[in-house]
Formats: sequence, C-alpha cells, structure tokens
Amino acid sequence: MNLEWKIMEESQGDHIYCPSYGCNVLIEDESVFRVITNPNVRRRFQKLISNSFVMHNRSLTWCPGADCGYAARCLGPEEPRQINCTNCSESFCFACSQPWHDPVRCDQLKNWLKRVSDDSGTSNWIVANTKECPKCHATIEKSGGCNHMICRNVDCKFEFCWLCLDRWEPHGAGWYKCNRYNEDTAKKARDAQAQSRRNLDRYLFYFNRYFSHLQSLRFEARLYESVQEKMDAMQNSGTSWIDVKFIRKVVDVLCSCRRTLMYTYVFAFFLKKNNHSILFERNQSDLELSTEYLSGLLDRDLCTTSLNELKQKLQDKARYCASRRRVLLEHVDEGYKEGIWEPYDP
Repeated sequence: MNLEWKIMEESQGDHIYCPSYGCNVLIEDESVFRVITNPNVRRRFQKLISNSFVMHNRSLTWCPGADCGYAARCLGPEEPRQINCTNCSESFCFACSQPWHDPVRCDQLKNWLKRVSDDSGTSNWIVANTKECPKCHATIEKSGGCNHMICRNVDCKFEFCWLCLDRWEPHGAGWYKCNRYNEDTAKKARDAQAQSRRNLDRYLFYFNRYFSHLQSLRFEARLYESVQEKMDAMQNSGTSWIDVKFIRKVVDVLCSCRRTLMYTYVFAFFLKKNNHSILFERNQSDLELSTEYLSGLLDRDLCTTSLNELKQKLQDKARYCASRRRVLLEHVDEGYKEGIWEPYDP
C-alpha cells in the first residue's frame, strides 16, 4: 500500500526507498514490479521510471507530438538538429523540443515566443502612448490636447508638462505651447517616445508576417484531407498509386516552405541590417512569392482542374520552391559559420 501511494499520489519512480525505519536503501525496479500486482499502478510505475531514464540521459528526449510517447535518440553532440519521429511523423528540434525551426536558433526562438506570450506589442504600445509621472512614476495616458498634466494618483497630484516632463509652474500662461521643448529634458522625452513607436512598428511588422504564415500553415495542413480524397477518386477511376502519390509530396513541400517562411521573420527580427541581410531578404521574397503561387495552385485549381493538366505545373513549381528554400537555408547556415549576421537587440 505504501508503494502504491508513492507511485500514484507522489509520482515517485526512481527514488523509492525501503519502508523499514531508518533504512535508506533504494528499492530496485524489479523488486517493485514483484510486489505490485495492480496493473494501473504497474503501468504508472513503468511510465515514471521511463521518463526518469529519458530526462537524465542527454542523448535522449521525448517526442513532443500529441499523445506520441516515443523517445528520440541523438547519436551526435547535443545541438539543434532535426528529428523526424518514426511513430507520429512529428518534426522537432532535439535541443529545445520545439517544432523544427530552421533558420532560427533556439535562444532566438525562445526569446521570440516569450515576447509573443507576454504580448510585447501591447507593452510597447503602452510605452509609446503613455508616460510616467516624473514624481511618483505612475503611468499616465494623454487623453486630450492640453499639455498640462495632473497626476491622478491621489497621493501625488503632481502637475507637469507632457512635452518636457518638467513641473508645470514655470510654463505660466503659455501652457498650450511648451517653450522649453528644445531643452535636454524635453528632447530626451521626445526621443524615448519616438523610439518606442519605432520598436512597436518593427515588432508588428515581423509579428504580422510570422502570424500570417502560421495561419496559412494551419490551413494548408488541412489540404492533406482534400488531397487524399482526390487521390482516392483517381485510384477508383483506374489511375495507379504511383501516378497520384506526387500530390502528397507537393503538399509536403508547400508546408515545409510555409514553416520556413514563418521562422524567417523571427530570424529577421533579430537581424541587423547590412548587405548580407539584403541578400537574405531577396531570398526570402523569392521563396515567399513561389510558395504563394504553389499554394494558389493547390487551393484553387486542385478542385476545379483536371489533375493531369495540373501535374506538370505542380511538380515544376514544387521543385522550384524546394530549391529556393534550400538556397535560403544554405545562405543562412553559411552566414552563421562565417559570422556575417549582426544581431539586432530589440
């Protein structure tokens, strides 16, 4: 009963000690299995010790696929590398267990996902459209045209100028026009607000494109269902499996390109502008254009056009997309090796 409690209620698997008073000997797994007869407890114990084994082995990691339960083993050094699960077909990064995110590095992706989760865009909007009271530092939003601000904090009530953040009294009757605007204090306040707005615009530019490709990827993943229906119909009409399976490969290429494009905007968000980044953006634009064209062929023409008419066009465009994706990723990888990518600190 004590063993069952530790396994089911305390989730202990690899640290079960002998229950005798004063004994600190760990009980071996084989001994636990001999004592426990309840099949639910046995399954729970097996899961606990398996999880402990994987978590303490640097060459192993769990597949993050939904309800997969398989572990992957990496024979090389622990680093970002693509793992394709043989059980659920999930493609993920061995180092961070996120979906495979080439060309973004793990630390950048972690930073980006935290920004998205924390809604950094909203935070930047607050910074761009509000200021702190110079006295109590309460956040204040300017709701009218008057630059004469009064802090709403009942314990403060400090009166100051919105433009220069100095106390209001020296402004006198000229409250509507701050004559101290070009002084250092005013310039710092103006520059800080302008920089916050630039940061917000920049974040939204990359986030909107990242999210747009994420949405497209979700929609296009559903293409597998309509493609399967098309393939079944063609097979029923006498077309061989070999002649129809190319459609699934085209969808595979489309989804791979879409996922890569999604992560290129994360990569670009952390990238400082230089001549090398311009070449990257050209590769990105080319891949984006060809991916949208391929998506259109599958989305619009697949259900309205004879597949025999579409076959050559689909295969040609899929090959071109795969080629442009490879060129982009090779350029990024080469840039990492040669140290040409200058990081941008948002």
